[in-house]
Amino acid sequence: MTSIASLLAVLIVFALGLSLLVFQGITGVPPMSSSSSEATDVISLLKQAGLSDQAMVYDLGCGWGSLVIALARAFPDARIRGIELSPLPYWVARIRTRNLPNVFLRRANFFTFDLRDAQAVTSYLMTKQMPRLADFLDRTLKDGTPVVSLTFWFRERHVAATRDGPGLRGAVALYYWPAQFSQNGGELPRCEA
Repeated sequence: MTSIASLLAVLIVFALGLSLLVFQGITGVPPMSSSSSEATDVISLLKQAGLSDQAMVYDLGCGWGSLVIALARAFPDARIRGIELSPLPYWVARIRTRNLPNVFLRRANFFTFDLRDAQAVTSYLMTKQMPRLADFLDRTLKDGTPVVSLTFWFRERHVAATRDGPGLRGAVALYYWPAQFSQNGGELPRCEA
């Protein structure tokens, strides 16, 4: 009996691991979790952007839900919407956010999602996805919508402010969409903590 239970446990772990690999292959992005200091920087930049307390905030590719949770706690009257395609991180995020009434998670491909009501957008993706995301945001966001990207930036777009991460942690960048193409030769403005 115990060998059947052990075999079943191994098969479940194998299936979950395979699921992560398959969806990383589909999306090109592993499900990464933002650290508490990264979430603090995102929140700080959104506050600097003047995000209203009752804003609609989307986290594209919300993964395990760490940033969604931090946003929900920092902006308790805001509506936080996390979108994640990979099933395992999505369900873990659902469990983690079950007691947060201002959070709604959707298992979907955010490239097919309607973001016209977004008052802010966050993302933690990979370099390869950023041009496609920029094109998608160009088509769907209202002008002036704050967009905060963790670690992986929109190339040749105007950055409004940044927060540098210590050590290996990447910097966080704030854009006001459509973040017209940068004319300053790549020089980026810095925001002191």
